[in-house]
Order: sequence, then C-alpha cells, then structure tokens
Amino acid sequence: MRAIIVDDEPLAREELQEMLQSYPEIEVVAQFGNAIECLKHLKQPQAEVLFLDIEMPQISGLELANMIDSDNAPAIVFVTAYDQFALDAFEQNAVDYLLKPIDSDRLCKSIKRLKERLPSIKQTEADAPSNHSYQNMLKEQQLRLIPCYYQQRVKLIRLEDIEHASSDISGVHVATENGTYHTQLTLKVLEDKSPLLRCHRQHLVNVEAISEISLEDNGGAVLFTKSGAQLPVSRRYFKAIKEHFGL
Repeated sequence: MRAIIVDDEPLAREELQEMLQSYPEIEVVAQFGNAIECLKHLKQPQAEVLFLDIEMPQISGLELANMIDSDNAPAIVFVTAYDQFALDAFEQNAVDYLLKPIDSDRLCKSIKRLKERLPSIKQTEADAPSNHSYQNMLKEQQLRLIPCYYQQRVKLIRLEDIEHASSDISGVHVATENGTYHTQLTLKVLEDKSPLLRCHRQHLVNVEAISEISLEDNGGAVLFTKSGAQLPVSRRYFKAIKEHFGL
C-alpha cells in the first residue's frame, strides 16, 4: 500500500514514517507539510492511503479530505492531537482516527483495518457496495473554500464569491468579480461538493450570478453573468437551469 503523510509538524511526519517502516506492506511515497501541497500531488492518483493531520494552517485535514475527487479518494487515517474532531473525521468515512502521540499497538490496529478496507475500495462500484457508500459519503460533504493559484500565491476563495468555473486544456479556472484563478480541483469535485450548477460540459455557474438568459434556436441558451461573462448552456443541462428559475 502506497501511503502519503500530511502534517504541518516535520517531527510528527518523521516519527510516523519511522513507525510505518515496521510494516513492509506500507510504502510511504511522499510527505507534505500542508494540505495545498498534498492536493496538487493527488491530482494524479499515486497512493492508496492518506495519513492526515487535522489541525493545519489555511486548509484543515477535514477540508482537504472533502476536496479530494471521490472517484479517486484514498483511504484516510486521521492523525491528530485533538480528540474533539473524532466525530467529524468519521463523518468523512475515515478508516481510522489516531491520537498523538501514536501508540504502536493502536497503529497496528489501523494497519489491519486498512488491509480489510483497501480490497473493497479497489473494486468497481458494481462489485463493491461499500465503495459506493464511501464515495457517496464524500460527495455529500460541501466545500467551504476553494484553493486557487495566482502569481505564485495561494488564494482561498469563498464559494459565494465565485461566478462560474470553466475547464480548458490548461486546467480548471474559477472566476470572481475580481479576477480569474487556477485551481487544482476538478469540475466534477466542484459540481459534487458545491452549489455550482453545470450548464455545459466545460462550465459550471453560480445561479445567483446569472443576470440574463438568452434562448437559442437549437434548444440551448447563453447565460450572462453580472460581470458580463457569457456561458453556453447545452441542451443536456438546460433542463436544470429552467427548473431552477421555474421556466
């Protein structure tokens, strides 16, 4: 099992990696000191297990778990010094919840749980109801902030400030009244875990930002946002738009 450790304390990361060396079935492939670095790495699935600290600056471990695409979500073991987060952790359908300092016997139990859980996670939806439930649990969680990248900085954008999100060959971009920013999150994650509504294969829109709808002869439409942006609406997704506005 390939594993990633995410913790803002370097000593905690090193101690956990040293403890995991006692388990030949676990290979630690990366360590990260914050959620944003980890999120960029997880864009391409490279690990089956995530040992994740909860209390971290900017984006917490719970928020990071909520940002991961549910179709590629690794098994999560939360590792933290605070037991008050246990309920929230298991609402994220975590495999386990370890308290610092980590007890070796308790870690052994977590590894056993991972061995039991991973085969079902790797199965297809048709063969594994538990995997389907795991993905649905993640999809039900809602994002609060969207980490975006702008001029070598990370900007945390509130969902209500987003007018629309679009994808192109360079990635996914979210637009606000103050500018457009690149994010590592996929349109699918944004659609599943936010109020943004899909209007086109490459576009999501905040319905509160729509100022005008222009109907097209082909059965589609064009949305005009308050900032003046124009977004195409394909026939496939127009029904949801019409239902929202009672058209």
